[in-house]
Amino acid sequence: MDELTARTNGRARTPFALTRTSLASLPVDILRPTYALPELSPGIVHIGVGNFHRAHMAWYTHRLMQDGGATDWAILGAGARPYDAVMREKLLAQDCLTTLLQLDPDESRVEVTGTMVHYLPVAEGHAPMIAAMADPRTRIVSMTVTEGGYYCSAEGTLDVDHPDIRHDAAGGPPRTVFGAMVAALRLRRDLGHGAFTGLSCDNLQGNGDVLRLTLVGLAEEQDPDLARWIDDTASFPNSMVDCIVPATGPREIEMVRDKGIWDRAPVTHERFRQWVIEDDFAAGRPDWDAAGATFASDVAPYEHMKLRLLNAGHQILANPGEVLSLPTIADCMADPEISGYFRHVLRTEVAPHVESVPGTTPMDYISTISGRFANPLIHDTVRRVAFDGSSRHPGFVLPTIRDALAVGAPLGGLALVEALWCRMCEGTREDGSTIEPNDPHWEKRHRAALASRDDPRAWIAQVDIYDDLRQSETFTTSFAAHLDRVRSDGARAAIRGYLGANA
Repeated sequence: MDELTARTNGRARTPFALTRTSLASLPVDILRPTYALPELSPGIVHIGVGNFHRAHMAWYTHRLMQDGGATDWAILGAGARPYDAVMREKLLAQDCLTTLLQLDPDESRVEVTGTMVHYLPVAEGHAPMIAAMADPRTRIVSMTVTEGGYYCSAEGTLDVDHPDIRHDAAGGPPRTVFGAMVAALRLRRDLGHGAFTGLSCDNLQGNGDVLRLTLVGLAEEQDPDLARWIDDTASFPNSMVDCIVPATGPREIEMVRDKGIWDRAPVTHERFRQWVIEDDFAAGRPDWDAAGATFASDVAPYEHMKLRLLNAGHQILANPGEVLSLPTIADCMADPEISGYFRHVLRTEVAPHVESVPGTTPMDYISTISGRFANPLIHDTVRRVAFDGSSRHPGFVLPTIRDALAVGAPLGGLALVEALWCRMCEGTREDGSTIEPNDPHWEKRHRAALASRDDPRAWIAQVDIYDDLRQSETFTTSFAAHLDRVRSDGARAAIRGYLGANA
């Protein structure tokens, strides 16, 4: 990379390949670790080392280390997918350092973090991961495996019929990260070590409860005594995480290169971060609250506000954005009709079902996320935000529809959200371009969307998504009317019609 040059303020700048030995040579305006990297020791295994983890949990830990603490809470990266093996190769080539580029109109900054000390080999059977989790130095096993990665059935229990779960329940080298966690906990019990804390950092309501259910349920299939030991001695705190972190592509790599760093996997992010964690840890924890996190006895109200407003708000924007060929969430917010639709649905149909939390009300929160989503420097694609609607709509949008039905409250805008998702899953935009598959269950969703051209209720008939809502005449009638309007007049006309009828 010596031949590469970048320009900052009109001056040529040669990017430095990011390694421990190059840290001292980085441009002076780039923040970097002040702690001694060789003196760090691992206390956390994190599964799923994507952009969000490196901009969020790893950053909170980095801030503690910058202040002289948490040196025995360094992170071992781990993963189970082909993506993880690729990320491992990139990060090991730069000593597991990460460049964070904060994109904010008022306060942009570049910071290199060094909290990860190694990335474990990604291997069939997960032996390296199991060994690291069984090591008594490991006191927390955290994860970002996406909200759809927990093998939950439609009833909210462990899907014991899934082939991967059946395989892991039978014993032998596990396929899933949860099977690997159970195997590690078995080793810890047998060797006389205590259990670790399982810390989910995924956007799931009650994510700690879901993780407990998954691990205890899988252990029950193998060994009821082990399941009881895990349930009694491990801890699974619920947590709420929040920071907008776009995917990394050539654009983001070039942005960091322009700052003087050659980083194979940099991370861009917004300035805002929030992390609320239930203070329930089996084997100690870092003092993340000293870096801005919040420990609470009950995470649910914070989680409820974020999932119902921010995460649902993302779906309100992304589905029409995809159909109308708008590339980013900021582009959607710059569109007066789509952003008007977003604000109206959140204020009138979602906020009435959300309680205030210490420091903010639902209306204040809507104002905050509106500004965050409109940040023109954050290149957060509608495709990324719309990914895995099969998990995101049931998790973020449909619970509010159920609340509205229970009290007879308005839900027309939310029904339109579902109609726009259905239209998106047809696989074409209104300009005729193709929407590439963007859901783990894309073929199923695509078939249902095409079938709904003849009968709109064919979409609602998907029991794994709509379950009891299929029986609601109020919801299905509103959905069908909106879908007909989207198909006959277009997505924009349907949004205008909704706003006009609710002015």
